[in-house]
Amino acid sequence: MLVQLNRAAGEAMSSLTGPGPAARVFAGVDWAENNHVVCLVDADGQVIDRITVVHDKAGIARLITVLTRAQVAGVGIERGDGPLVVALLAADLPVFVIAPSQVRNLRSRYGSAGNKDDRFDAFVLADVVRTDQRRLAPLVNDRPETRTLRALVRARKDLVGHRLAVANQLRAHLLIVLPGVVGLFSEFDAATSRAFIAAFGTQDAVDALTAKQLQPWLRQRYYHVKPATVLLQHLREAPPGVTGAAGQAMAGITQAYLGALNTVMTHIEALETQIAGALAAHPDAAIFTSLPRAGTTRAARLLAEIGDCRGRFPTAAALAGLAGVTPSTRQSGHTRIVAFRWAVDKQLRDAVCDFAGDSRKANPWAANLYQQARARGKNHNHATRILARAWLSIIFKCWTTNTPYQPDQHRALQTLLLQQHPKPDMG
Repeated sequence: MLVQLNRAAGEAMSSLTGPGPAARVFAGVDWAENNHVVCLVDADGQVIDRITVVHDKAGIARLITVLTRAQVAGVGIERGDGPLVVALLAADLPVFVIAPSQVRNLRSRYGSAGNKDDRFDAFVLADVVRTDQRRLAPLVNDRPETRTLRALVRARKDLVGHRLAVANQLRAHLLIVLPGVVGLFSEFDAATSRAFIAAFGTQDAVDALTAKQLQPWLRQRYYHVKPATVLLQHLREAPPGVTGAAGQAMAGITQAYLGALNTVMTHIEALETQIAGALAAHPDAAIFTSLPRAGTTRAARLLAEIGDCRGRFPTAAALAGLAGVTPSTRQSGHTRIVAFRWAVDKQLRDAVCDFAGDSRKANPWAANLYQQARARGKNHNHATRILARAWLSIIFKCWTTNTPYQPDQHRALQTLLLQQHPKPDMG
């Protein structure tokens, strides 16, 4: 049986390079950390070859060779980033990303029990590209500058998550051993707060502080902080912490958490410097930095997650759909269900909603749209997605015309401003 299968596979593969028009071949790649299972199917959905390649330079090169020789018409894969995808795109192979959740649902299409199997998933990916290619959007390659910027902003986002985790651990620890420090400054993980914990990290040190000692310390290091008397009052009114030998022992834990937090903060600041430089050098920077309260990091995230290939999104609705800010509507007969959209680019949705949620603090049109949604009974997250959808229509127009956002050309904004501040009657 195995000999027959191999013979059939060899005959099918040889027919690809034989005389006459080449048969259409489709490939599926089940991605894994150490190796990748690949399945090739013909135009009828019959398996013509299966291989497993190691996730290294030689393995990826071997895979590219197999796919290019077979002249595959499309490659299905579950993720759209990484060295393997970069190599596929560099070889000018049409790549279609099919989310793992979609693959999981598609298994039942072939009568599978639904269990995870790498060989079977590779077949599913290949066959879906064969049957549904017209419904799939091919993955496009952004500029190297955009891919670099995307890696930077995603790394920063990951580190921000670590910062929050370590800061929460330090805060929980201090609530036991030194409660007075919690809430002493406006931001717990700010430089002022971290320096104070480093200098006065025990209850005994805090109890020995006087306004005469604290005021010069504050003046030498920071500006725009509360007076020393106010800070001391907060420290005196807080519940007592751990003192004596036990307090000194606990101080070691405090400094360990603080050291971890300082390290993460240092790396975040270094990444932000790199992000600012990469954004400034990007051709599309002016479009995204012109958006209200976009700043540098937020503008960089929007640019990186949307990308720079205009052909990826034929309409603003396509961009909004991938970002998950439009609902998923299912209708059958008289039944119509509108639900939250799950199968989306979560990185893009997070970037767009983060921008939209903050934009209402600087843009009256955005604030009005958000308040209208809240007045209709929408919660904060839903109202933010509604606002994000509206913003994406504007961003899409700016992006496709290479034009920065201009508030004086935003008709809805100008109409609202005119209603709020009508011009005086000069008659």
